[in-house]
Amino acid sequence: MQSLADWDSFYVIVGSAAGALIGLQFVVMTLIAENPPKGVEEAGAAFTTPTVIHFSGVLLLAALVRVPWESVVSAAIAWGAMGLCGLAYTATTAYRMRRQSAYQPVFEDWLFHALLPLAAYLILLAAALAVTPLTRDAMFGVGGAALLLLFTGIHNAWDAVAYHVGKKAQDMFEGGGDGRKRPKR
Repeated sequence: MQSLADWDSFYVIVGSAAGALIGLQFVVMTLIAENPPKGVEEAGAAFTTPTVIHFSGVLLLAALVRVPWESVVSAAIAWGAMGLCGLAYTATTAYRMRRQSAYQPVFEDWLFHALLPLAAYLILLAAALAVTPLTRDAMFGVGGAALLLLFTGIHNAWDAVAYHVGKKAQDMFEGGGDGRKRPKR
């Protein structure tokens, strides 16, 4: 099981980052919940929840690598199951993005909320299927999928915060900064 042990430091770093970012997402969502913009619940299922799910996936991958498996094939079965679940969840996310009406997604949204997570889960599934003949390459695939999910989640978390901060500033500007709405000119 040396092939898994060689990745120990990588997954300590990546898993710790994912765990910290999950906590940070909860803090940000708590702050946004104090004064939510219109349609935030509908859009949250399409844009915010998937970010936490992908960070959690990275954390799960980090934990799965550290399980004392009898063989790398056992770990690959878990990765494959996670890849399949991730594919289904990404399809659900894309469906929710299309159905919600609070925000019109642009190409960047489709790229970071649907296409890149889809690629990450496909890589994870491919790594699981290739683990027996290509163990070393499969390990790089799992690591690459974890990093892709982590960096995609970081982008999406930043994008969500920037959107909400910008929306709040716009609302304040339109309202004169004193909380009262004024008509647009």
